[in-house]
Amino acid sequence: MAEAAEENNTMNPMNWLVVYPEALLLLMACAVALVDLYVTDERRRPTFWLTQASLVAVAAMHLAYYQSGATAYGMQGMMVSDPMGHLLAFFATVAVIITIAYAQPYIASREMLKGEFFSLTMFVLLGICVMCSANNFLVVYLGLEIMSLSLYALVALRRDHGVSTEAAMKYFVLGALASGFLLYGLSMMYGATKSLEINEVFAAIGTGRINGTVLTFGVVFVVAGLAFKLGVVPFHMWVPDVYQGAPTAVTLLIGGAPKLAAFAITVRLLVEGMLGLAVDWQQMMVVLAVSSLVIGNLAAIAQTNLKRMLAYSTISQMGFMLLGMTAGVVSGNTLSAGNAYSSAMFYVVTYVITTLGTFGLIMFLARGGFESEEINDLAGLGKRAPWLAGIMTLFMFSLAGVPPMVGFYAKLAILQALMSTNVAGYVVLAVVAVLLSLVGAFYYLRIVKVMYFDEPLAANASRPVQGSGVSALLAVNGAAVLVFGLLPGGLMAMCRDAILRALAT
Repeated sequence: MAEAAEENNTMNPMNWLVVYPEALLLLMACAVALVDLYVTDERRRPTFWLTQASLVAVAAMHLAYYQSGATAYGMQGMMVSDPMGHLLAFFATVAVIITIAYAQPYIASREMLKGEFFSLTMFVLLGICVMCSANNFLVVYLGLEIMSLSLYALVALRRDHGVSTEAAMKYFVLGALASGFLLYGLSMMYGATKSLEINEVFAAIGTGRINGTVLTFGVVFVVAGLAFKLGVVPFHMWVPDVYQGAPTAVTLLIGGAPKLAAFAITVRLLVEGMLGLAVDWQQMMVVLAVSSLVIGNLAAIAQTNLKRMLAYSTISQMGFMLLGMTAGVVSGNTLSAGNAYSSAMFYVVTYVITTLGTFGLIMFLARGGFESEEINDLAGLGKRAPWLAGIMTLFMFSLAGVPPMVGFYAKLAILQALMSTNVAGYVVLAVVAVLLSLVGAFYYLRIVKVMYFDEPLAANASRPVQGSGVSALLAVNGAAVLVFGLLPGGLMAMCRDAILRALAT
């Protein structure tokens, strides 16, 4: 009976079970916006806890769907419920929960603690979840716009702050350009394959009877649009300005969960939909990855602003992740696809974990009228707050790829995926990646040097004082970076299982 019911759900053209987590999230986002109208507490505690409880429920639903291991289609085949989508959505939801927890003290001291912050953040997550479950070009675009429009508004939430407003305008204009690239590429793919459903596009490309020129142009525009959202070179120009100009709470929101959504639609579109054109898009990925590693690491060395340095760090980190996407199809076979794509997924998940802690600590050090955004603001932190300096050291070591942090194993997984192809070109890519990672280690280790060996400036000589809740969360975040580095097998197995199930369908 259970098997019959599951089969019925899979074949049901509507199958509302597929979108239950998204429906709950939409309902609660609207409820949070309405409830906040009647909240009189200046700290917005009812709104905060309602938001967090809603997100915990959504995370539990995604985890339960992932553990079921089932793959089902719904909404006329436009949405798919599979382990990969639910695992990414689960991590994205957890990332947003942590982001809001880190952000509450920060936004409270900057007159940003309003219901709009919580409801817009939930809409960002809604867009992410829609993208993770998309099986149709229009649904991919719908999720992308829900997420992007909410982020534009959040960046400009401090209406009286000129830098934030400027960052929001840049983000909006370049984000609209990125959406245009992606939409134009998807329209060309639709014109060539006569379908909007990703599964049907894959089947149409497999027939080999489609105009190759149209397909190639479509892939070029799709990859360009995805590159904008990932923030890789040469479509990276928005990343440093937006990271620096946005309030740090919003910067964390941009640099965290949306990276998981960008990875999700990259896999949905390029792997599940256009794997037959891998020869074309993998070559583009190689150029994007190497360019991002070079520009990101070299430009980060010259930065004095901590958030801007981490922006260029993000560019190089996403470039490293894309190396894994280049090794899925080798010499026409897909034997290494599961290993390559699961390594890339593991990389982006662990990067988000580290990023949460890094920007969370920056917000922890900030106080009224002082942002703690310059590298020099960390000077003497080892003397003022040794435990904070220790946690920041864990994050910097992880980003640099120093063992036994999780960043080391993530980089090792990507390099192993490249080397296991036994192709000279990929071996060269692995060597280049290692050399450029050594360059990147300089600016990460510089942060450690500033914290422990430089004398504190007069402006930040006092000890940071904030709530014990955020302190405990930072400690857990730092422990996660260390524990996943020492015991990466469980998380890696989850990523591998999710990718293999996605490839099987």
